[in-house]
Amino acid sequence: MKSLTKVLLKIFANGFFRVHAGILLFIFLAMVGVVPPQYLIGYHKALMLAMDSSSVVMILVFISWFIYAVKSWHYVSGQIFASGQHFLFYSSNALSKGEQIKSWFCVQAAISSPVILYALIAVGVGFSNHYYLFPVCILLYLIALTYLSAVVYTKQVNRLVDGSDRSILLKLSSKWRKPYFSLYIYHLLDKRRVPYLITKALSWLIITGVFYVFADVKTDVRVAGIAILAVITAHIVLIFEERKFEENGLGFSRNLPYSKPQLFLNFIGVYFLLLIPESIWLFSRFSPLMAVELLLVGLSTAMLFHCLLYWFGLNMDKYLQWILGLFIVLFWIIMFKLLWVLVPLNFGIAYWLFYSNYYKFEGVISDKL
Repeated sequence: MKSLTKVLLKIFANGFFRVHAGILLFIFLAMVGVVPPQYLIGYHKALMLAMDSSSVVMILVFISWFIYAVKSWHYVSGQIFASGQHFLFYSSNALSKGEQIKSWFCVQAAISSPVILYALIAVGVGFSNHYYLFPVCILLYLIALTYLSAVVYTKQVNRLVDGSDRSILLKLSSKWRKPYFSLYIYHLLDKRRVPYLITKALSWLIITGVFYVFADVKTDVRVAGIAILAVITAHIVLIFEERKFEENGLGFSRNLPYSKPQLFLNFIGVYFLLLIPESIWLFSRFSPLMAVELLLVGLSTAMLFHCLLYWFGLNMDKYLQWILGLFIVLFWIIMFKLLWVLVPLNFGIAYWLFYSNYYKFEGVISDKL
């Protein structure tokens, strides 16, 4: 069992941190940089005490930890069924399911180590301040979530792969006409449901959290602008996946009779469909004019993030660095109440990147407008 644990840790835990190093660093910098250094310890102590004493805060934290766990499920599940890991279906299955669960439990504990470390500090802070019920709930929740993850992985390793099964969505829509801009949405809902649901859950948490923290100024347009910026930033994985799908699944589209302006509008249509849940929230909360302005800010920011990938290719590390820098710049533009500037600015830069690099990225020379 120990040898299996070592192999699984090397393949899945180490691989998870290699792949997600950029976004984990981004979260760490966000948690550290949210307050001035001299108030950092006091801020996190207050946050931990809120976890230990408030059921609302604890539930929100539990939801965020669950999203992290689901993200790890998505990564590990994808790796389990990768061609290089097929030996697991023969080697690990020689052990009992109980032994497999123990090994996968260690793997999930290693993957969740940042969460577990923070949680243990929060439990210690709670006990030292005479809070006992919620800290115990935190410990039990982490154990249960880690065990559940181990059970999920064990079931997957012991399940035969059936590549012939089609999703209900594809069966129902097999005879529907599918516009070009809808193809990625079908792909997302068919093959990438987990990242989509994680992103939408994170989007909901961001919206709830921003307006909870800034409840006293929730009518300020800057608060809504920051929320939209954070929501679009939460979609960077789906944006990256769209570009990957475009290259791997829609490479033939470069030979179709679409002009660059038409293609650019098609991609705007993709992100409009992707942001329908957020659009419903915008129009239900704000005046129509303000909702349209915020939606355009979101669409223009998504297109800017999308078109960056035509410039330097599908390089996630470089992409995350640019996203972090752009987030800071756009954040301060919003703080100066210049949302109306962001829309033409973002669309203008995005179209310039798209126009200059759409064919160049693949080395295709075209005089097509």
